[in-house]
Amino acid sequence: METAVQKARDLGSYHLVSLIGRGGMGEVWRARHRMLAREAAIKVVRADLMMLQPGYESEITRKRFAREAQAIASLRSPHTVYLFDFGVAEDGSFYYVMELLDGISLQALGERFGPQPASRVIHMLRQICGSLEEAHRRGLVHRDIKPSNLFACAVGIEYDFMKVLDFGLVRNASPGETLQLTATGVTAGTPAYMAPEVAMGEERLDGRVDIYGLGCVAYFLLTGAPVFEEKSKKWMISRLI
Repeated sequence: METAVQKARDLGSYHLVSLIGRGGMGEVWRARHRMLAREAAIKVVRADLMMLQPGYESEITRKRFAREAQAIASLRSPHTVYLFDFGVAEDGSFYYVMELLDGISLQALGERFGPQPASRVIHMLRQICGSLEEAHRRGLVHRDIKPSNLFACAVGIEYDFMKVLDFGLVRNASPGETLQLTATGVTAGTPAYMAPEVAMGEERLDGRVDIYGLGCVAYFLLTGAPVFEEKSKKWMISRLI
């Protein structure tokens, strides 16, 4: 019943059509603009995650999400997923409206087809680096580079056109800036692709953590297996120590 109700819900100018997937941060829906008939993907961030730091008012947290969305929307690389709109739903959930991609995640690609040719992997990595370089020049660190956040798409007559997704853990590395989604002292990310300094909980991070994650992605694409098989951050930290 809850799913049926959500499918009938509108977010801003968009009507939710069908659920694409669920994750730790919320849900991703296929949606359609009511006036333009344009399809899009909407990521709905759970309302309980809007209160990330104890003592913060929800309005302050919403403003921080809005600043992050505006920063992502300012990115112009064709290999960064386009952000069309953002807002707050009636239940307090925050949502992003993004382009709907026609493609496959590198996670699914590796799992279905196994190791990929080196030439194809290099072609993909160069495009991803183009997206990350622009973000890094603006002081933005993705912090969650992994195969499931990287899509190989069909765009026009081009194939393997890469898109970097999910800037939900983005953080501004510039001194004096406070643009971040996670609370201070909280380690977030995916252990198998997490740089050592992230796993150790260091606060001052820069674009090198994304390069580390991309290196792990390259290993996965070339071998069909992750660098680290374990999923526990505690295991990773013990190996680092």
